[in-house]
Amino acid sequence: MRASRLVTLLLLLQNRGRMTARQLADELEVSVRTVYRDVEALGAAGIPLYGDAGHAGGYRLVDGYRTRLTGLTADEAQAAFLAALPGAAAELGLGEALATAQLKLRAALPAELREHAERIRERFLLDAPGWYGDADRTPHLTAAAAAVWAQRAMVLRYRRWRAPEEIERRVDPYGLVLKAGRWYLVAGGPSGIRTYRIDQILELRPLEEQFVIPDGFDLAGHWNSHLADFRARLHTGEALVRLTPEGARRLGVTATGDGWTEARVPIESIDHAHGEFLRLGADVEVMSPAELRDRIAETVRTLATRYQGWPWAEGSPDGGTDHPHPSPCTCV
Repeated sequence: MRASRLVTLLLLLQNRGRMTARQLADELEVSVRTVYRDVEALGAAGIPLYGDAGHAGGYRLVDGYRTRLTGLTADEAQAAFLAALPGAAAELGLGEALATAQLKLRAALPAELREHAERIRERFLLDAPGWYGDADRTPHLTAAAAAVWAQRAMVLRYRRWRAPEEIERRVDPYGLVLKAGRWYLVAGGPSGIRTYRIDQILELRPLEEQFVIPDGFDLAGHWNSHLADFRARLHTGEALVRLTPEGARRLGVTATGDGWTEARVPIESIDHAHGEFLRLGADVEVMSPAELRDRIAETVRTLATRYQGWPWAEGSPDGGTDHPHPSPCTCV
């Protein structure tokens, strides 16, 4: 552990130039006293660094000195490919390895390229997860990643949407995919290659048995084919609707004027379309299919009946004055 910290300290000085003991302590998450001891150890090992006292002081390497300790470990090399997704690296247990790998990569660059890379890091950020929702709980992600790295089979207890809702399968984990903030496992099994949501894994048991990835399998190519097949199966129906200009905008349909626009839009199913069109409220009227129109009409009638008797609704017999809860403006 200390040897790794000494290497990191040396790389920090090589990449950033002069740094104070406090700055080094904050980066390494140790005490200032520990930094003093580490600097003494590096000096005793023949590393040409020195410290300047005073307000503008700090530690620095002798001009022209560059360490050759820029080779990446296996974990660091894996983490380097997740450099744009530090959150993902941390979820896979590679956060520390990623930080060290980035230091080593920057140390190996010429000064001008190192400055360019630093500007990119400071000015561009990739935040992959979507809005409006907490991140999925993925307690089995690290174990799944370990099985992928080692090419070891595992047994999953998995929850799915159709019966039977819980299944148990022995699978060969070929790879992990992060899509819109959600992790997926691509794995081979008795019925071919399947995709499993990591947050739906109830239990994971690694096996000692190793497997061989089939010749010609490409994770990116398989995932692209999986998405294309998913989209082809997603919208198998069609609905005829009338939309206000606002409804057309929200649905991504080109409006034909300032009034209502008639359009045919693909739908996944009656159940799914029912919920999606209700989101548009009064900005949409479903013309067909008849089953969908009837479902929406029944929902609207139920809502109208439910809200018509609301005690403080406008137009109710009590004029809306007998509110069972205090209004916000009466709170003190």
